[in-house]
Amino acid sequence: MATASKALFLDRDGVINVDKGYVYKIEDVTFVPGIFELCRHYQAQGYLIIVVTNQSGIARGRYTEADFAILSEWMTRRFACEGVTLNALYHCPHHPDFTGECLCRKPRPKMLLDAAQTYHIDMRQSLLIGDSERDIEAAVEAGVGETILLSSQAVLTSKATRVIQELSCLY
Repeated sequence: MATASKALFLDRDGVINVDKGYVYKIEDVTFVPGIFELCRHYQAQGYLIIVVTNQSGIARGRYTEADFAILSEWMTRRFACEGVTLNALYHCPHHPDFTGECLCRKPRPKMLLDAAQTYHIDMRQSLLIGDSERDIEAAVEAGVGETILLSSQAVLTSKATRVIQELSCLY
């Protein structure tokens, strides 16, 4: 039987890159301070690095699947240049107001559960960093052991295990 893996799940906009609203162009990407250091730290501890991101801009017609793929490929290469392997990138291109309900849009856990099945991930040994409560809810529903909310605002209530204001708190 295969040994279970552990994963660091990351939301994209607001955790990997600064959320400027519907980021799909390379020139619009500004990486969140500490993202590469954080990923190197967890990768060195044996974690897979997996991105799980809602991309409603596709459903809204602001950009295409091809635009998203180009940016994702560039981002994967950029991480590799920083010594980080992005093992997988899952995205939901839907939005209920434009495409109807789906099973993959966070706060639903499908992207996380699909990754767990594909990569034989022990969810209890894994963690997720997100910047919204829907990220945290998806992780809790999927059985992720630790959930971290990255927020520049004071947060009064959250289902997250921890709330942080800077990624450097984690490495």
